[in-house]
Amino acid sequence: MDKITFLGAGSTVFAKNVLGDCMLTPALQNFEIALFDINAERLRDSEQMLLNLQATSGSGCRIKAYSDRKEALRGAKYVVNAIQVGGYDPCTITDFEVPKKYGLRQTIADTLGIGGIFRNLRTIPVMLDFARDIQEVCPDAWFLNYTNPMAVLTNVMNTDGGVKTVGLCHSVQVCVPHLFKALDIDTTGVKSRIAGINHMAWLLEVTKDGVDLYPEIKRRAIEKQKEQHRDMVRFELMLRFGYYVTESSEHNAEYHPYFIKRNYPELIERFNIPLDEYPRRCIRQIERWKTMREELIGDVNLKHERSHEYASHIFEAMETNKPFKLGGNVMNTGLITNLPKEACVEVPCFVDANGVTPTYVGDLPPQLAALNRTNINTQLLTIEAARTLKKEHIYHAAMLDPHTSAELSIDDIVAMCDDLIDAHGDWLPKFK
Repeated sequence: MDKITFLGAGSTVFAKNVLGDCMLTPALQNFEIALFDINAERLRDSEQMLLNLQATSGSGCRIKAYSDRKEALRGAKYVVNAIQVGGYDPCTITDFEVPKKYGLRQTIADTLGIGGIFRNLRTIPVMLDFARDIQEVCPDAWFLNYTNPMAVLTNVMNTDGGVKTVGLCHSVQVCVPHLFKALDIDTTGVKSRIAGINHMAWLLEVTKDGVDLYPEIKRRAIEKQKEQHRDMVRFELMLRFGYYVTESSEHNAEYHPYFIKRNYPELIERFNIPLDEYPRRCIRQIERWKTMREELIGDVNLKHERSHEYASHIFEAMETNKPFKLGGNVMNTGLITNLPKEACVEVPCFVDANGVTPTYVGDLPPQLAALNRTNINTQLLTIEAARTLKKEHIYHAAMLDPHTSAELSIDDIVAMCDDLIDAHGDWLPKFK
């Protein structure tokens, strides 16, 4: 029996979407769905939820929870990763509260910025442990990474881990629908092209019947900026740099040096920036789980409809050789010609029995490539810190981060990094 292994299976809601989709996919009916999580209670919850789904759907998939990660991976054809190392308490709290003492504020802190750097540094060693297990017990498996920081972790799994990895993010899928809904434009017949890096990929082309829709998009965006709304940062970036970016305004507010500034506090209100947004989401999610748990675990009549998640469609395309197109995170093997070859990029990809085949993009508009490179600099130096365990590269990554370097002096950046290393304690490897 072929196997799909889900690492971080305690993410019960996400497991329901991804694995529930697999259970409804005809080409995957002979698969074992192997579940692994370090939280035994959440693992049991997810197992029960999937058993409920299996009973109501009549799926031929076999559900099995494992307490041994290597056994969960053994013989797997596909691996889905959705872990979070350190969780909200203590690590997310640390990522927000220590920088706040230095006057550095964040919104999400899971991709770039000082929070993204430390999230990477505590997650990379765990990911490389996965890679070692995969090399031993399922070396030909495809690894689907859903964990942030997407670009760095996908990069590390491909280069240092030697695992066939594609990174998957929702922001490409929802980019055009969300933009057009906000501007009250019909999406019927619209064609688009998106490429860049994760959370900062660009809507390079958007047309209908061969007509460029950007002039109308920008006209409506200018009008919309006259009132407060949830996407003001992205609209500002589009009107200044010419193109709409895939990830949300709360994310992009902290990827650039222009929006969260101590000396210009009025920008927070002007661009409707939700500081400390991610901790609030975590608290809401923890509270919501108390009621949601019974809905998912206790409902013997639980049902599921196939979602928009990429995973089951990828597996289906590989099993049936019927091509599927997606926006994937892959290594830059000459795909975007004015971004570094060492970078992980987000480009259109086709999936079939041959695996994931990314498409050639060429040069991005120069201003977009320049914005991407400001983020890539910090990504690559974070990887260098993880590879070498040299503390100096943590400083380098932070000093080159656009938001951090715009707000703090070099001395404060170094002191803040040292404080974060101390506060994280054993969640981090020992740096020299």
